[in-house]
Amino acid sequence: MKYLLMALITTQFVLFARATNAQVTNLNSSPYNMQNSPYNMDNSPYNMRNSPYNMDNSPYNVNSTNGVYDNTGNRIGYEVKAPSGVTNYFDNSGNRIGYTPAKQ
Repeated sequence: MKYLLMALITTQFVLFARATNAQVTNLNSSPYNMQNSPYNMDNSPYNMRNSPYNMDNSPYNVNSTNGVYDNTGNRIGYEVKAPSGVTNYFDNSGNRIGYTPAKQ
């Protein structure tokens, strides 16, 4: 009986550990990582480097090199690389629409 109880407890532990292993996520590409978070000042449109009012990001600047365009050639936004290595994508109004995590 003692060995049966020990086998039952061991089996329950193994099944629990196996079920929790599937819930592990990669923090590097997670929006909950502060490096990728829109609440990080490096990723915020309120940072002048990311602002649409910065002449480098303005859709009216014909010499800007960071524009993002759709398949028909219309400018839909701009991209800015943060010091942490994250590339942020903003629409023309300055709303953050996406990011690419830093390369490791």
